[in-house]
Amino acid sequence: MKLVWQILAVVAVGAIGSQFTLAVEDNPWLCLLGGGLTAVASILVYRWVVGRTERRQVTELAPEGAPGALTRGLVIGVAMFTCVIANIWFLGDYEVHGYGSVTGAIGLVGFMAGAAVTEELMFRGLLFRLVERGLGTYLALVLSGAVFGASHLFNEDATVLGAVAIAIEAGGMLAAAYAATRSLWLPIGLHFGWNFAESGIFGTMVSGNGEVHGLLDASTSGPELLTGGEFGPEASVYSIVFGALATVAFLMVARRRGRIVPRRRVQRAEALATLAR
Repeated sequence: MKLVWQILAVVAVGAIGSQFTLAVEDNPWLCLLGGGLTAVASILVYRWVVGRTERRQVTELAPEGAPGALTRGLVIGVAMFTCVIANIWFLGDYEVHGYGSVTGAIGLVGFMAGAAVTEELMFRGLLFRLVERGLGTYLALVLSGAVFGASHLFNEDATVLGAVAIAIEAGGMLAAAYAATRSLWLPIGLHFGWNFAESGIFGTMVSGNGEVHGLLDASTSGPELLTGGEFGPEASVYSIVFGALATVAFLMVARRRGRIVPRRRVQRAEALATLAR
């Protein structure tokens, strides 16, 4: 029952914030305000409901080290997407037509901040974390990634390829980032950095979510496998490759730090073997 209350609380705040942000999307300053308030409110509600229902300190959102973790995630996210777009540009499939909109990019800061925070709280803070307790890190990563990818099928220009790509490059990578740090701050920064670079800087589509107005007025063309087509570069094979490599890297860090959670039946078998000695 406690999981139901956690989900309802986080979803309610995210839904209200999302509706407000969409209602004022033509006003970049209100969009920035709405997204920022949604992010802050979601974090406060998550900390309150998880702490109350699980009767523990919510260490995954501990304020200590949060600025540094958010910054590292932001840098990684922007750098990764820059590598993706650089590969598409190298093949002549990404073209910059001129400067875009500064105010549009400002509005996207709010929109992407609200989305990054609420999605990380839902999919990594709740779904991955709770499934991991019983099924272990690897199965939880696969299952939560699949659900995360499937949730993007409801977007305006969604494609099956895009959903599969999101499951691999984002669902896996962000869950692995959480496993490596046991903190939600790094995946939140990584999620925001990737999405903002995609839309707010390079002016490309984000997960099939309609038009964007970033700092650059640009377009992609060419094979869907390389550019992502109408879904955006997140469905590009380059995004999948870079996301998969980052997932492996984070999992290696998690293993080195002893933060990989085994399946429960494995734990029971080890306990029985110890007793039999």
